[in-house]
Amino acid sequence: MPTMASKRDYYEVLGVAKDATAEAIKKAYKKIALETHPDRNPTEEGVAKFKEASEAYEVLGDADKRARYDRYGHAGAQGHQYGDVSDIFEAFGDLFEGFGFGGSRRGGGRRQRQGASLRTAITIDLLEAAKGCTRQLDATRNEHCDLCEGSGAKPGTKPVKCDYCGGQGAVVQSQGFFRVQTTCPACQGQGTVVRDKCTKCRGSGVEPKSVKLDVRVPAGVDNGMQLCLRGEGEPGPNGGPRGDLYVDIQVKPHPFFQREGRELHCQVPITYSQAVLGADIEVPLLSGRKNLTIPAGTQPGEVFKLRGEGMPDPHGGARGTLHVHMQLEVPKKVAGRQQEIIRELAELEHANVTPQRKSFFETLKTWFTSEDDK
Repeated sequence: MPTMASKRDYYEVLGVAKDATAEAIKKAYKKIALETHPDRNPTEEGVAKFKEASEAYEVLGDADKRARYDRYGHAGAQGHQYGDVSDIFEAFGDLFEGFGFGGSRRGGGRRQRQGASLRTAITIDLLEAAKGCTRQLDATRNEHCDLCEGSGAKPGTKPVKCDYCGGQGAVVQSQGFFRVQTTCPACQGQGTVVRDKCTKCRGSGVEPKSVKLDVRVPAGVDNGMQLCLRGEGEPGPNGGPRGDLYVDIQVKPHPFFQREGRELHCQVPITYSQAVLGADIEVPLLSGRKNLTIPAGTQPGEVFKLRGEGMPDPHGGARGTLHVHMQLEVPKKVAGRQQEIIRELAELEHANVTPQRKSFFETLKTWFTSEDDK
């Protein structure tokens, strides 16, 4: 199985620009699928290209998946790894019906299809996103009915061949030189129909059950990224393989760190004397604390960069940088010797500062004294 690093860009696979419209992407996929369809090009290379194009179209043909792919690449939205071309026919059957090929039907009987995919979300904090973690999901999904074993038929009976399509699951109409194949409307492509339905699942073949699943969240994930749990979705009809479960990642805001991709930002307060004289201060990291030396004359808002102390790259690249912003902290009140020293400093700097206030009674006494002297 190819890794994310070795995968080709999905836009390159379909031969379209990154700003291509949804219709252009669909048209490009249909062209490639027509050229590499196994009925026309049964070589290993042709089948591989057919699967690759289908994987690309699964992502770029979906607006949400395409947006995540544009932002995060294959780590944000990775297409389904199709093991069998019949899975592709099932996923995009409406695109192949007018091709005039055999489609996914390879003989009569009930065909096995992959089940539907499910979607859920988990919320983690920034530290979990930085280190990676394992979370447990409580999900409700359909399981095969244990009474009919997923057939949908009453125990002791079994589905019968569809009379409309003769068990083929599809009907073919000839229009001149063209043959158009469509899904059978009577059996919905199953090839069989259930006459006597199971009393427990009422013919659906499935029943809802609660399950617990462990989700491994890799380090470096960000808001909007999506994990895919293969084979954890809905069961496929007639014993077919399960679909996938997509897990959207939500990262809670941190009270101290602000995140921009791999970069982290934080505000650290310093006093006037530290800014003027320089100091060794302690700054927080995701993994603990670190001493930072700020030079004399540090200005408010000045930024110090600690490389490698940001967020890890989910694609396996270098870790980001922590940007430490100096925030000058001015006390709201000073008194006693501290106030005297600051006023002496103001005199040395010839700074125009607010004069020291007298108490209310001292001011009142001075005002009356001045009136009596008149």
